[in-house]
Amino acid sequence: MKLPQYNSIDDAVQLLKNSKNIIVLTGAGISTSLGIPDFRSKDVGLYAKLAHLGLADAQDVFDIGLFREDPSIFYSIARDILPSTDRFSPTHAFIRLLQDKGKLLTNYTQNIDNIEAKAGVLPEKLVQCHGSFVTASCIKCKAQVPGEAVFPELKAGIVPQCKECIKLIEAEQGLTGMKRKRSKNGLDKKRQRRFGGSSGSSSDEDDNIPQPGVMKPDITFFGESLPDTFSERLTNHDKDLVDLVIVIGTSLKVAPVSEVVPYLPDNIPQMYISRTPVAHVEFDIDMLGDCDVVVAELCRRAGWDLRHEMIPKDQKVDIETHEALRSRHFFKEHKDE
Repeated sequence: MKLPQYNSIDDAVQLLKNSKNIIVLTGAGISTSLGIPDFRSKDVGLYAKLAHLGLADAQDVFDIGLFREDPSIFYSIARDILPSTDRFSPTHAFIRLLQDKGKLLTNYTQNIDNIEAKAGVLPEKLVQCHGSFVTASCIKCKAQVPGEAVFPELKAGIVPQCKECIKLIEAEQGLTGMKRKRSKNGLDKKRQRRFGGSSGSSSDEDDNIPQPGVMKPDITFFGESLPDTFSERLTNHDKDLVDLVIVIGTSLKVAPVSEVVPYLPDNIPQMYISRTPVAHVEFDIDMLGDCDVVVAELCRRAGWDLRHEMIPKDQKVDIETHEALRSRHFFKEHKDE
């Protein structure tokens, strides 16, 4: 339920200044100013651009079952979501500023671009709820490599194969070649157990050549569990410490991250910053508009020095309050005519 004592922009500024343990929950909207598309925006979001794949639901491209069945579908669009910049937005800088002021409890991010870390948010303050491209793992043998190791294939739309699997296959094929006359069946059965093949006749064994596993970026697909750190930190650490929640740039449509807000104690004030409001959660204060514009104006009013090259010098912001909802405010950068 909404806390009735928090409504105005001044209330939001005072909450920022007075709070010491702030949870910031972020989504794709904090990266769009860098040219990285979000997922659900009409016409321009990633899902809107995937109609050519012929999927019943565009988000199935991130379904782990479909990935295991045909990884080429994911890799046909992977280049579009691959982080391609070391830049970070003013909103990322805002989160870093909260950290520098000793106010950031945890940044829970649904983003997989790792830009929060590039902005300087410390690992102990960051929970990447949906993983990231920082590492990649083989879906068969679980070997893990730095994400950059598979970037060339990813950018080319090629399904990357596990080099560790290839080494094992080559080694066992070499052994099989040396010992084929003496123990062909035994070696082939061992190889099939390791690489998922099925035993059969000698003629079948020559056809059932084991295949290396596919490398998958360590992002959380639908059908996979979130990292243990998500629930452990939320339930065992943050729940009893948090004194303010700021949700930025997410529509809160994907569970279990969407359940963080209602899970936290009812007396904790919660603010929402995004382009459009959400209907299924009633925040104490809604601040609608470009995330970068909103956070820059909040910092200006708080007397904080938020420095970023994307924030215009002497930026002016127009704010209008909803006629019927005095806790909902619309931010727009002022343009001189």
